[in-house]
Amino acid sequence: QVQLVESGGGLVQAGGSLRLSCAASTRTFSNYSMGWFRQAPGKEREFLAGISWRGSSTYYADSVKGRFTISRDNAKKTVYLQMNSLKPEDTAVYYCAADPDYGSRDYAYWGQGTQVTVSS
Repeated sequence: QVQLVESGGGLVQAGGSLRLSCAASTRTFSNYSMGWFRQAPGKEREFLAGISWRGSSTYYADSVKGRFTISRDNAKKTVYLQMNSLKPEDTAVYYCAADPDYGSRDYAYWGQGTQVTVSS
């Protein structure tokens, strides 16, 4: 069982940056690939980025490629999402997720989400 807690959301102006964090409560954090998703009101949940167990491999949705960066610190059992050049359409609840496999967008464990609001 993995429990995930996101933090770092908030209100930011368009063009600004935020870094989201997701802390995991498991002794075997490095056994899990991690991902970030978001869900805006009235829209389906959207995959953003994934990272492999030790961080050597990452992949991104086209909508955020070049603006968002996923990273992880296994010693701190934390995954990050650095978000730059934010746009109003990035407004959503952001979720981190964990799964023993890498490459699938079907994750087994989810956090509760953190709100990101980008003002124009």
